[in-house]
Amino acid sequence: MDLLFLFQSAAFGVGLAMDAFSVSLADGLNEPEMKRRRMCLIAGTYAGFQTAMPLIGYFLVRGMASAFAAFRPWIPWIALALLLYLGGSMLFEGLRKPKPDEDPPAPRRLHGAALLLQGVATSIDALSVGFTTAELPWMHAATQAVMIGAITFVICIGGLLLGRAVGMKLARKASVLGGVILIAIGIEIFVTGILK
Repeated sequence: MDLLFLFQSAAFGVGLAMDAFSVSLADGLNEPEMKRRRMCLIAGTYAGFQTAMPLIGYFLVRGMASAFAAFRPWIPWIALALLLYLGGSMLFEGLRKPKPDEDPPAPRRLHGAALLLQGVATSIDALSVGFTTAELPWMHAATQAVMIGAITFVICIGGLLLGRAVGMKLARKASVLGGVILIAIGIEIFVTGILK
């Protein structure tokens, strides 16, 4: 394993973490009272998916490349659908006018299923890293995947902290902004995936 390989792996990690960073920013905006333990859970979930997806891609290409080639064009569509759904839900919640006697809504906590969907949506493009490393030895592919996951974790913690700080100031509008960010990320993943 040489320095060039490690540098390339770190560059992959930073590039792939940008979608997860943006979603973390939206999560922090939406939940400005988020505690450290939840931040680690959310960042760890995104990092776990970013670690797993390149390895899944690696094994798929090595084991059943022809079958997986048919699935590859659907990846941008899946990410778009998941993020449009999640972002649209946040947007709807933020834009909904409260009834006169209704208390302002509490920040919407990110629960298990939504967190997993966001993890899949932001990491599904990392499958393609596994396609490019299929000719490498297993240890190289595993090292690269772990580096991608570690970098994603650190970057997502930064996104959550930034979103949480801004979310304190935006209050109700944070849900709208978070929804817009998720929708924008879905469109960006879709357009980038289609143009490849």
